[in-house]
Order: sequence, then structure tokens, then C-alpha cells
Amino acid sequence: MKQTNYQLFDFLDFDPERLGVATDRLWRAGRPLAIEQSGKGIIVHVPFHCQKPTVDMQPDPEVEAQSFELHIRAYGERILRVTAAMGQKIHEESPMLEMASDVKESPLSIEKAAEEWIIRDDRQVVRAIIDLSAPTIDWWSDLLPAPEPTFQATFFPDGKKAVNISSQDQFFPGRVDAMGLAMISVEGKPAKASLSLAAQPGEKFVGTGERFTKMDLSGRTFQLKNQDGQGVNNRRTYKNIPFYLSSEMYGMFLHTSAYGKISLADHSTRSVQMLVEEPLADVFLLGGENPKEILHHYRRLTGFPAMPPLWSFGVWMSRMTYFSANEVEEICDRLRVEKFPCDVIHLDTGWFETDWLCEWKFNAERFPDPKGFVQKLKQQGYRVSLWQMPYIAANAIQHDEAKANKYIGPLKESKVQGGSNFSALDYAGTIDFTYPPAVDWYKGLLRELLEMGVTCIKTDFGEEIHLDATYHNMPAELLNNLYALLYQKAAFEVTEEVAGDGVVWARAGWAGCQRYPIHWGGDAAASWDGMAGSLKGGLHLGLSGFGFWSHDVPGFHGVPNFMNSVIPDDLYVRWTQFGVFTSHIRYHGTSKREPYHYPAIADTVRKWWKLRYLLLPYILEQSRLSIQSGMPVLRAMLLHFPEDPLCWHLDDQYFFGDDFLVAPVMNSENARRVYLPEGDWVNFFTGVSSGGSQWINMENIPMEEMPVWVRAGAEIPVYPEEIACTDEMDMDKAKTLVIDGGFKGIWND
Repeated sequence: MKQTNYQLFDFLDFDPERLGVATDRLWRAGRPLAIEQSGKGIIVHVPFHCQKPTVDMQPDPEVEAQSFELHIRAYGERILRVTAAMGQKIHEESPMLEMASDVKESPLSIEKAAEEWIIRDDRQVVRAIIDLSAPTIDWWSDLLPAPEPTFQATFFPDGKKAVNISSQDQFFPGRVDAMGLAMISVEGKPAKASLSLAAQPGEKFVGTGERFTKMDLSGRTFQLKNQDGQGVNNRRTYKNIPFYLSSEMYGMFLHTSAYGKISLADHSTRSVQMLVEEPLADVFLLGGENPKEILHHYRRLTGFPAMPPLWSFGVWMSRMTYFSANEVEEICDRLRVEKFPCDVIHLDTGWFETDWLCEWKFNAERFPDPKGFVQKLKQQGYRVSLWQMPYIAANAIQHDEAKANKYIGPLKESKVQGGSNFSALDYAGTIDFTYPPAVDWYKGLLRELLEMGVTCIKTDFGEEIHLDATYHNMPAELLNNLYALLYQKAAFEVTEEVAGDGVVWARAGWAGCQRYPIHWGGDAAASWDGMAGSLKGGLHLGLSGFGFWSHDVPGFHGVPNFMNSVIPDDLYVRWTQFGVFTSHIRYHGTSKREPYHYPAIADTVRKWWKLRYLLLPYILEQSRLSIQSGMPVLRAMLLHFPEDPLCWHLDDQYFFGDDFLVAPVMNSENARRVYLPEGDWVNFFTGVSSGGSQWINMENIPMEEMPVWVRAGAEIPVYPEEIACTDEMDMDKAKTLVIDGGFKGIWND
């Protein structure tokens, strides 16, 4: 990005040097013209004034102002919808929205006064104020012209918290850092919308999807464009979610699938700025007493996660990749013989006729009896998960059928498969999930596999599509971000229908994808920084509405040799411990991942896998709570202690459900600092009690242990018997582990 001396232009991607010749024009919202009732909601008529194509802001008197509508609607006592429709129809329904049955529009009324319009709900609680007043002025200089009137409004999503339009973010009238409400036209037509909310000094922001960065996102700008993240240590991400949560106790959901960006007190420390590449800014403002309530309201709008099946919480074993039935059976047999409990075996890219050539068919030579193979494993307690992707290769057996029936979006220029395997562009087309016949066709491909007994489909990729293709019911630019939702929905539905369990293993994400678990963190490096980046991404995703999340243990690819670097023993163990205290645990990567290939630590890993199965009743209990609330299973500290400023900055420790505080070791020094918040805490491995509101320095942490604390007095349901898989579990045998004075540590109790 080329940084200029004009912060607003930088945010809007304007080139100041081309202002006189470019067709893009900036329009600024001015003082409202009128207000009226519309059904249960309110419409405010707002004039937009075209700005001169100069670096100093001032209206262009040669261009007539345009009037657009601002719609204000309330959905109960905690949700306010504010929509600036700049010539485009409002998306009243969309795949992103799955409103709970109790989310109903509430009637609003208007009270007009000389200098403000007050909008109240049916309880007579003020939900918005449109400010018509002029600023108080004491003239002594006319060196600079007076500022032009702007749109000024305050919204009260819960009737308490004030969220202000950022209408006075400027250095002097001609130099504006943020515009409260603005529109960009291209060749005379409305094309983009911008909305800015006031940011407070010290305000902190979290969420926005899977961010591999610090907990407090203040001072960051993010592109709302899904991309192959290519790891977990950069600003690209597979899962952009247009939702953030503020420490000022409100949430903002930008209801769009268009490309855009969001600046969280970055381009201007006084403003949260949003830019959307469509002439519509549709925003839901969510109020609540704490982050948990706000996240709950977000899920009430976009949907609650489904409950994954019991077996999915067991250990998943995979690598890139297994190539034959014999290889898989040998691995499964050895895991059982060596008493490593395991529930899922995943076949990645190598089960097809040709590695990576996704045709939804088993290789007949290497898997001569696929149904018998799957059923045999199921009888041994193993579910089979299969990799596939939503792109059709030019030489795939389904290509001609898909092209002839327009199940894939026709490309403007024909392409043939390339060699990288890491981009949608290497394939001849993207399955068009906006087209019902294509959805049915895709479900048919999966149904054939699921009827064999396969229980999970890995819905890999989906964060990018062919943008030069034509899709039936949506422009490519609006489909790209939304694609993951449509793709995962189709796979989830057919899996639930045939296999009986609603579950996928998904990488990409957008608002609403949380309804179709499970999502994992993508291609992390098998390194300490890959582990740390994975945790950061999982924490922010949990703050974006997702309840269930996992990661590749012990990282996906080697460093520095992508395929062939050896995984260090300590990294394998420490990442295993992190996985045990995650909603789902899967081993996967570019080289050997089976624990018996690491003989020096195999016994330790086995012990941790058994601990995972011991904790399954607790994990199930917390998962059931998660699907009904706003809480993820893996939780940022701030969700339990929002009043503790430190917790808004902690990104290397977390809560696992209600009762466990987990601090993974992420270095070879076996040391770290841990923050214990207010309360009484008991070390899960030693039984030693500690008071809260303190930092603890830990050194020489044994490889068999991990910094984990439990709330004093907690009652943890556990499974007391050793089992090989969840098929052997009888939940009536579960017992309660009481964390009291008699608890001496899980290995000793």
C-alpha cells in the first residue's frame, strides 16, 4: 500500500494523483432532509454531496446532490439494524441470516424536536437520535471556511450503550480522516459504501474471523476477502467474518458478502471505518452486558452451531496422504495393538485414481472393495473421513457432464489444470452452489460415498473461486466470500441425511458457516510460531460466532523442507497437549504423524490420548452448552473476565469450557508465564492451589504436564475406564471429579 498524506484516501483506495482523471467520485452524507415511518421501522432521507476531485474536501457545486434512504429497525431489545441503501435493494434475506424464532422486528416511533429526531421502541426506550443541531461557534477568524454539514447520529443497540456515527473526524474542514457516511460512484453510478463509527481512546476490538495476530485488533486494517491463508502467520486468512466485538460492549455485524475492508482505529484512531464494494451498508449493532451476551445475539441472527456427534470428539488420525486400503488397515491395526485410542481415520488426497485429481471415486486397484474397506474399519470403531474439493479438473471424469449441465461456472477463457495444487485457478471450473441442480449433483457425488459408510467429508478449499466465471444466481464478486457457506451447507446436509451425523471438516469460512461444524485452522507450519499462530486464529474465530474449531497436530508442513523436515519430539508432545484441550483433535501433515513413529515420546502421547478420552464427558457437556449460547468451546480469556483489562490482550492462554484455564507450552525451553485471573485455581496435574489476579512464572515444565488450572470447587464429569474408541463408551459409567482439597492432580487422583 502506498501511504499518502490523505488518510481517508488511503482507506478508500483512492489515488490522489488521479483525482482529476479517475471516474471514481466521493459523495459525503449531509444533514438529513426528512424522516418518516415505514412499517415498523424508520426511514431517514439523507442527501449525499459529491466532493470536488481534489485532496481537500469540499462539495462540488456543479454536481447535484443525491438523496438516499437510511433505514433503522429494531429486532427486540438488543439488536438495531441500520441500513444505508444507496440505490441498491436491501438484502432482507440472505444465506448469512438464520434468525432465531424469537428475533422479531419491534415497532419504532419518531419524536421530532427542533434540533433532533428521537427514535423510540415500543417500550419508549430511545434507540437512536438523529442530530440536526449546528455546532456552537464563536467566530474570530475566517481563515478557513466553515465545515459542511454532515450526517450525525447516535444509536443505542440495547437502549443503553451509545454508538456514534463518526462525523467529525478531521484535522481541518478540508482534511478528513473518516466520513461518517459516504458513497463512491464509478462512472456516475453508486458502487461502494463507507460507514464510520466513533472509536474511544483505549477501546479494544476482537473477532473479524480467524486472525493470526494479537488479541486486541485496535490499530489494524483487514481486507474482507477470503483467500488461501497459506499458513497461520500472515494477514491473509481463510475465514473472514464481518463481525467485531468491542470492549465498549457492543458488536457490529456487517451484513454483506461483498469485498470490503475494516479499519479498527487504524487509519484514524478516532474511528472504526468500513468500506463495502456494493452501494449498501447494512449493519446490525448488537448490545449486551458482556461479550457472551453480544455473541449470543450475533448467533441469534446468523445461526447456532449444530452439535457434532460423539465420535467426532475422539482422536482423528491422518497425514498427506494414505494411498491404499492395506496401508490404512495396517495403521488402524497398529494403533489398536499399541493401545492408542482413536475414532477417525482420514484419507487425504491419495484415495483417488490419481493423487489430487478429485473425482469422488476410490482407486479401484489400491481400494478394490471400498465399501467392504469402510465397513470393516467401522466394525473396528473407526469412522472414515474423505478429502475432496469444490473444483473440477479438466481431465476429471465428471468434467464434461458438469460443463454441459452448467454445474460449474463457465469461464470466459478456458483453463487447464496446472501443477501447484494450491489454487482454484489450477482447475477448469468451480461448482456453482447458487444453482440448485448443481447442488443436487454435488450431493449425489457425496451420497454414493456416504452410503458406503463414510461418515465425514473434508470440505477443503472454498475460500477462492474462479472470478472470471459466470454463476447462475450471483455475481462472482459477491459469491467469493459466501461460497464457503453454500459449499459446506450442501456437504453437511447430505452427510446428515445419509450418515445420520451432521458434520464436515472445513477450512474456509464466512458469516453463518458456524452452523456447519467442524472448522480447522488450515496449513500451519510445524513450528512453535505455527502453533502460536494457530491458537490466535482459533481464539478470534471463537469470538466470531464459531463454537467448534481444531488445528493440524503437530502442524501441517515441515520447516524448512515443506514435505520432509523431521518433526521435533517436544513440538509433537506440546502440540498434542494443545489438541487434547481443543474441541476436536486431528493429526495431519505432510509427513509421518502416527505416534509410534516417535518412539522416544510414544508413551507420553498415549497417556495424553487417554486423558482426552477421560475428558470426553466434560467436552460433551461444554459442547451442548456452546450450541445454545454465545460461547465457543475454546474461549478467549475476555469472555469470562471482560472487566479485567489484561484479558483483552491475552492470546496465548484460554478457557476450555467453563472450568479449565489452559496455557500451552510453545517453546523448547519448557517455560512460560501464565496469568491467573481473579478466583481460586487448582493445578490440574499437581493439585496445588493458587489465588488469582497474579502472574506465575513457570520453568522446567515436565513433558508429561501442561500448565492447566481448574476452578476450585468445579465438578468435572469424566470417563473412568480406558477405551479404544467412543463406541465402547457407556455414559452411565461417567463419574464426577470434584476439584476440592482432596484433589491431588489428575495423574495422582
